[in-house]
Amino acid sequence: VQLQASGGGLVQAGGSLRLSCAASGRTFSTGAMGWFRQAPGKEREFVAAIRWSGGSTYYADSVKGRFTISRDNAKNTVYLQMNSLKPDDTAVYYCAAKTGTRMVVSSIRFEYQYDYWGQGTQVTVSS
Repeated sequence: VQLQASGGGLVQAGGSLRLSCAASGRTFSTGAMGWFRQAPGKEREFVAAIRWSGGSTYYADSVKGRFTISRDNAKNTVYLQMNSLKPDDTAVYYCAAKTGTRMVVSSIRFEYQYDYWGQGTQVTVSS
């Protein structure tokens, strides 16, 4: 499975961005997709996850109510709509894919649970 993330950029605080992650290859093997981010000098952290089947979602507390993860099964693409952005949201955002079908979306929030990773896209929020 190959993942291509896009949509990052520079935005002012309070603004919005939408990230995309296009999956190709053996996409039928993936059961869920996630977004993670890594700010300078910090460890990579979970942002949001979504199951391909059913579309159930889960969010980190830090983004709940501001970010929305969604998917387009026909396009094998996952989106992360980010609203009310804050300078603390500045990071490189990575999309990831988890294989398998039996999972609870709220439990798949750790890096080691994901099997494939995209290259990352930079999001910079200015104050």
